[in-house]
Formats: sequence, structure tokens, C-alpha cells
Amino acid sequence: MNRLRRLVPGNWTGLLLCWLLLLAGGAHAQTPDTTRRSESGQPIRNIDLENIDVAPDALDTKGWLLLNQDIALELEGAVQNLYNFKYDKAEKQFRSLRRRYPNHPMPYFLMGLSTWWKIVPTNVQSKLYDKPFYAYMDTTIAKAEALYEKDEKNYEACFFLSAAYGFAGRLQAERGSWPKATVSARRALKYLELSQEANGLSPEFLFGQALFNYYAVWIPDNYPLLKPVLLLFPKGDKQLGLQQLRNVADNGVYVGPEAKVFLMRILNNEEGNPAQAMPIARNLAAKFPDNGYFQRFYALLCFNEGEFRDCERVSREILDKINRGYPGYEGISGRYATYFLGWLMQNKYKDLAKAKDFYQRCIVFAESTDDTHGGFYLYANLNLARMADKDNDIKTARRYYEEVLDIADRKSANHREAQNYLKVHKAKK
Repeated sequence: MNRLRRLVPGNWTGLLLCWLLLLAGGAHAQTPDTTRRSESGQPIRNIDLENIDVAPDALDTKGWLLLNQDIALELEGAVQNLYNFKYDKAEKQFRSLRRRYPNHPMPYFLMGLSTWWKIVPTNVQSKLYDKPFYAYMDTTIAKAEALYEKDEKNYEACFFLSAAYGFAGRLQAERGSWPKATVSARRALKYLELSQEANGLSPEFLFGQALFNYYAVWIPDNYPLLKPVLLLFPKGDKQLGLQQLRNVADNGVYVGPEAKVFLMRILNNEEGNPAQAMPIARNLAAKFPDNGYFQRFYALLCFNEGEFRDCERVSREILDKINRGYPGYEGISGRYATYFLGWLMQNKYKDLAKAKDFYQRCIVFAESTDDTHGGFYLYANLNLARMADKDNDIKTARRYYEEVLDIADRKSANHREAQNYLKVHKAKK
């Protein structure tokens, strides 16, 4: 069975790697006692990202919207709308919040998060929303910096600074702007260190730290050449990171869904444990049924795990929503859905005519989004070639096998299969 484990590799991995490398080559060398010193000779506190769940004493949290339960209740529906791709409804509520709190970073960050989720369904390929996204994150940073300058113990401001720099850095990394991404990443880590002091006040504060704890261990484990360099860094705790991420996923109001997305992807991709990722994907797809990204991820897991009934149901829903013009449903989701349905028609229902139709539609979707370098596009061509061969349609089989030969890895069995077929069935002059 041709199954694909990964949906899209998260550039958070690359960005966090960038953060770590940046710190390793930073201006402040490690002294023998592991204490870093500034140019003036004064000690600089090491970044210590251990779990701190005790609220700091004598902290003035007046005006912190993250801790305002009335705001949380008010925006619960808006967050639901955001992740269900009802952007207009969500943004209407965020703009209402902005009118009442024009100098607070939260409404601008939430508008930026809504804009981010207009980019995500395209596998971050679309640049249509880049400018408004950066504008919202820049405004979030400006508003949060103003609050932080007034009170250096305003850890809510630190949270928004870390989050805004982190999200901006994500898109910069996706766009290949690594110098900008490294600057954003460095600033995000700076404010992440500061905001950890408020971990005990709200699960929202744990999100960035959870990711750091996990990837600070995962990266050296998977990039062994970096281990000597990474010995200079603060130590992470992968299991603690997963525990913290689950805490945020279960209890976070604003970043809870985002934590679930990362937890789902980490369990499936990094941990190679789709069985644990499955209930999270199922929950997201059920809670946000009009989120094309969640639906296709869930369909992928169902396909890989042999839960074909749900895979078929969700795939048909995806195609229906594409036809009806739902926001966030486009060629990438269509490529997933048509491939799954093609495979099911071929192997479960033995309806080869429908299988061919779905595979051909998969190829069209892949070409429309320029995803023609492997994956579903490769296997759709391969299966169409095999079916054409069984029908003794050598001309059509050759056409599909030529495409397989062009895109398959040269050392793969698929490449050898195409090569052998084309040698035996040479084109007629």
C-alpha cells in the first residue's frame, strides 16, 4: 500500500534549529563555569527553560487580557470561528476587542493569527496574505514593547513579543529569509525566557517553552553532527515538552488549538506514532469541520492506519467543499482527497473506472499547486500506468511511466519499474 507518513514538514523544526545555532555562535562565549558575560564584564543570566509552574509573588496583573475570564468567554466563539475558517466572523469580534483595547497587543495578534490560517491551507505557498500578516505581527510587537517598557514584569507583554516574533520568524523561514528569521528567532527566545516567569498564571504561557523543551532534544538526536555544538545550549526535556504541550492543548483558550496542531504533528512526524496522533486529529476534524487542513490531516492518518470508512467520508467532504467554494479548501486538499478515493476505488471497491478518474483529478490538482515532485502525484501516475498496462493500453502506460521515470528517485523500485517497462515496450516509430 502506498502510504505517506508526513503531511508537511514543519519549518518550526528548522526555525528552532536556527535559534539554537544562532545562540551557539552568538557574541557571548561560554566561560568555564558556563556563565556568560556581557562586553562590560557583567554576568548574563543563562537561559533556563525548566518548567516553572509557580506564579510569581506580588505581580500586578491588572489589565492582562490573557487572564481576563470575561474576555476568554467572549472570545471563545471567535477562536472557534477562526479555526473553523469563518474568518469574517472571527475578525469581527477581534476588531471589537481592538476598539475597546486599542493599545493592547492581543487583538492585533489574533488578527495576525487569523491571517496566518489563511496561509496555512496552501502549505504556506500563497504569498497573498504576507503583507497583512507581517503588519499585524509588527503592530503586536509595537504595542507589546510599549507595555514592556512601562513595566518589565509585564510577562503578558513578553508572551506576545515572543509569540509575534516566533510567528513572523516562521513565515520568514518558509520564505527563505533566514537572516530575518534568525533575528526574529533570537528575539522570540529572549522574551520566551522572560515570559516563563508567568507559567503558573495561565497555560498560554507554556506554549513556546513546550516547543523549545521538545525540539532542544529532538534536534541533536536527529542531527548528530550538531551534538558537540549543542552541548553549549540550555538542556531541553522532550517528555516535559510533550507534557507541557498537552497541558496547553487541553487548557489553553487562545493557543490551545495551535498546541493541538503541533502535538498532532510531532506525534505523527517526529515521534512516528500515528496511533497517538489519531485522537487529536479526530478531535480537531470534528470540532472544526470546515478546516481543510485538519480534515486532510485526519484523512491522511485514517488512510495510513487503515480506517478507510472515515478516510472516504472525509475525502468526499473535502471535494464537496472545494466544489462549493469553502475558504481554505483548494488544490492541496483536493490532491489528498482524490488520491485516497482513487486508491479506495482501485483496491477496496475494484471500480477501476472511478479509480482512474480520481487519480487523473489528483494529477490535475497536483499540477495546479506545482506539487509534482513525488508523493501523491508520483503514485497517481504509477497506478494509472499499471492499470493502463493491464488494459493493454501500452501508449497510455508509457505516458504515465515516463512521468514516473522523470520524478521517482533513481534508486527506488518505482524508478526501476518504469525504466524496465519502457525498455520492454519501446515507442513505435
